[in-house]
Amino acid sequence: MSAITLPKAIENFVAANNAHDVDALMATLAADAVVSDDGKTYTDDAGIRTWIGSHLIAPKIVITPTSFGNNRMVASSAGDFPGSPQPFAFNFIIEGDLVKGLSIDLA
Repeated sequence: MSAITLPKAIENFVAANNAHDVDALMATLAADAVVSDDGKTYTDDAGIRTWIGSHLIAPKIVITPTSFGNNRMVASSAGDFPGSPQPFAFNFIIEGDLVKGLSIDLA
């Protein structure tokens, strides 16, 4: 299997997530980032920080990319949640080396 090459912004997001580091994850996001997940949209630092804590850190999510194209990463996501692992599609909007937008859906 060949390695998947990710843009630096997405590579940083995956690494920070897999390290379960809230501050490192926040540092991967643009100041005006928008995150959509589980039918909700988060647009400010407090909301995004709460989402990171409850949706990524608390369940100890580990993201393993399986494919990437057009800023869409499909990844196996494993953690402490029913049905783990599950494939999720992460749709990114990138601005330089930061994530400006992210929406997550089942793949």
